[in-house]
Amino acid sequence: MIIYVDIHACRDGNGTEQNPFKHINDAAQAAKPGDEVIVAPGIYREYVNPLHAGLETKRITYRSRVPLGAVITGAEKAIGWKHYKGNVWVFRVNNNTFGNYNPYTTLIKGDWYFGPFVRHTGAVYLNDRQLYETQTLEECLEGNVYIHSWEPEWSVYKWYTEQDTEKNETVIYANFQGKDPNEEDVDISVRRNCFMPSKTGVDYITVSGFDINKAATTWAPPAAYQDGMIGPHWSKGWIIEDCEISNSKCCGISLGKYYDPENDHYFTNRHVKSATQMERDAVCRGQYHGWTKERIGSHIVRRCHIHHCEQTGIVGRLGCVFSTIEDNHIHHINCMQELAGAEVAGIKLHAAIDVTMRRNHIHHTTMGIWCDWEAQGTRITQNLFHDNNAPSENIPLVPGGMSSCDVFVEVSHGPTLIDNNISLSRISFKLASQGCAIVHNLCLGPLSSIGSGSDMLLANGTMAPRYTPYHIPHRTEVAGMMTFLHGDDRIYNNIFIQNWPVKPTETKEDMGFIMRDNQIQGTSVFDDFPTYEEWIVPFELDNPQPDMFTMQDHHFGKLPVWVSGNAYFNGAKSWKQETDKYTLDTPKAYVTLIEKDGSYTIETNVYDLLDGWSTGIINSDVLGKAFEPEQRFENPDGSTIVFNRDFCGNLRSLNAIPGPFANAAAVIDL
Repeated sequence: MIIYVDIHACRDGNGTEQNPFKHINDAAQAAKPGDEVIVAPGIYREYVNPLHAGLETKRITYRSRVPLGAVITGAEKAIGWKHYKGNVWVFRVNNNTFGNYNPYTTLIKGDWYFGPFVRHTGAVYLNDRQLYETQTLEECLEGNVYIHSWEPEWSVYKWYTEQDTEKNETVIYANFQGKDPNEEDVDISVRRNCFMPSKTGVDYITVSGFDINKAATTWAPPAAYQDGMIGPHWSKGWIIEDCEISNSKCCGISLGKYYDPENDHYFTNRHVKSATQMERDAVCRGQYHGWTKERIGSHIVRRCHIHHCEQTGIVGRLGCVFSTIEDNHIHHINCMQELAGAEVAGIKLHAAIDVTMRRNHIHHTTMGIWCDWEAQGTRITQNLFHDNNAPSENIPLVPGGMSSCDVFVEVSHGPTLIDNNISLSRISFKLASQGCAIVHNLCLGPLSSIGSGSDMLLANGTMAPRYTPYHIPHRTEVAGMMTFLHGDDRIYNNIFIQNWPVKPTETKEDMGFIMRDNQIQGTSVFDDFPTYEEWIVPFELDNPQPDMFTMQDHHFGKLPVWVSGNAYFNGAKSWKQETDKYTLDTPKAYVTLIEKDGSYTIETNVYDLLDGWSTGIINSDVLGKAFEPEQRFENPDGSTIVFNRDFCGNLRSLNAIPGPFANAAAVIDL
């Protein structure tokens, strides 16, 4: 059955084409498996709470009749501002408007949030841009540049809120820098979500072609309920496609965790368990609450434009498993730098088991993709990353803020595959992990956090190791837990260009963990890791009666690495034991990204400098198995990956040249 919705209908209807519903949520209460909800263009200021699940063979589909014509917003028009003083105006809202959730009394706080608990989940928007919140009215009046902002010219637009308890009103002051808010488009966010079921298990929903924006979402750490403007809420088989997702206070799309009252913001609320222990608890409790391949995950997020969200574009703990995130444009995430903590990225996933992220364009985010814990069977492929760092080194890091990179893999046992990507930011890949394969990438930034970042420094100078789970291959069931030996990495057929001056390697604390911030491009950061042949000797495989006490020190030594077929330019350094490699310091290699009318091209001389040098084709058998889970680098269905397709999908020949492109070209259309 087709159900129709039109906000411009003269009155509430019954969902027929002749007498449509006025509100999407009315259709969401009626839609049953196999139904399609067609939504006419217009602005729908409502929370859509779908009641019924679809079936794998009979999905429930919500479709904007005109692509991006139907807007679901968490905001209301703010009309009737009164001039206060200077550039500042004032607006009052009766608190009964907000029901049981007032974004202007609700603070952003919780586990892994490192900033002060002073920001509110609400926001003021001027012409679809979020204003900067201040803690005092005086700051709002002054309207000074916020020194941590990645967009300082916009940071002078301010807002401040307080409560008038006598009148039961929320009072909002805003500095519009000379603009008259009664002549501009000004919204304030009032709803927590736009399209998200309040209950779990609402499976097989498709949401297609909507503009979803301006919700007062809450901070979404991994051991808490993770909300977003839109998301499946612990369900299976959603498709979110061809949508524009923008201006969430925290997260745009949530593929994340359900509400577990016994382990929700456990550290913030109860204090007594370590921050990592509550994460281990969350994994085990998730299994008790139905975290299986048959019940959770397998979502698709595709062809969405996700931007100007202040925590993540896409977040997901546990609920993201077996999903595909493809062909999305994700940018300007956390650029305001008002929120600070360990859950900030274009895409931030925990337990990205058999998740594929491909053909995404990710830029101007604090981190491009952050895979934290249990990135097992995860593949990051054919993505374009650039400008995932502050626009100037003179912009100070916000207190509690995170360092930047294109991809961060943290405390995972693998197999984690990063292949055929273009990585142009100041740091390409942070690997505070093991069991990673880096294959056929082009990297302007170095590899960082190698051999570090897994243990927490205690006040007495000792290190508290982080034990994280690994799983039965291609399943969610926990197979074991282990701390990190580091290594077990494979680095094949990449191009490494030393694009920025080398600074001394800095060892520093990040989120309480000790990270080695390497600036030297290439694979020399693996120089103190053994080859497999060196590593295996102490284990005496030919000894029928091994002595476990003799071997126990070796059981906790660094794991081997495999490095071959890479090309190094401009002083980039190779692993000391790499033999099949190409090195050229001069003439200088360059890679330039050019944008024109929303299209991107790359100009480079790298392929001329390679001068026909080639190496071998890599496949799953070459990469082998990640050590701890004993799982092969393979497709989610267990089939072999052959790296014979490049960034664009072109086939490589019998021999391969390094990097993400199969053929040499001076200008590459992306």
